[in-house]
Amino acid sequence: MAEPFTTGVGVLDRSVAILDCVESNPMGTSELARALGLTVSTAHRLATALVAHGLLRRDSAGCFHLGPRFATSELAETARPVLAELCAAAGESVQLWVRRADHRLCVVSIESAEELRASQPVGSLLPLPRGSAAQVLLGEQNPGGHGWVESVEARAPGVGSVSAPVRLHGDTVAAVCLSAPTQRLQPSPGQRFGAEVVAAAARIEAALKS
Repeated sequence: MAEPFTTGVGVLDRSVAILDCVESNPMGTSELARALGLTVSTAHRLATALVAHGLLRRDSAGCFHLGPRFATSELAETARPVLAELCAAAGESVQLWVRRADHRLCVVSIESAEELRASQPVGSLLPLPRGSAAQVLLGEQNPGGHGWVESVEARAPGVGSVSAPVRLHGDTVAAVCLSAPTQRLQPSPGQRFGAEVVAAAARIEAALKS
């Protein structure tokens, strides 16, 4: 392969070289080490750190691929019309959240037309684990097996939400969240809007895979 471009910042140069390698040819740790002239332990350490930051993902065979962070723009564009429909049908605010280390980042936000509404603008960065979207991104499962997670006043007084995961290659890459004042979410957020949120997440998943 061609000599990798170097900036003199060793860790960064090696990390980018790993990303370049797996972009064209997903491979395991030993193959990465041979391709880049690294020790296996160095290749493993760097690749594992890139997985932790969402820049790589590892499949069941142990091969590394580009991770979900590289799909964020496509994910947001795919989700936006679906979330707009969900907002129009439910009359409540909806967002798409992705994980960023120990926080969650809002990448799409469609606000309710109601004067009293739950609002989170694009770019909002909230700490985990409070809120249903945070629980979804942490891998929480609904005990009833409905495919959604709900929360009531877990993050802010008077606000409830219900969220469902968007999965790609078996990994949760985002959470679709509907949030609203609790008085409009009776008898519970999940019972009120859970099925609609799950359906929206499924539509986004299908569009990403097509």
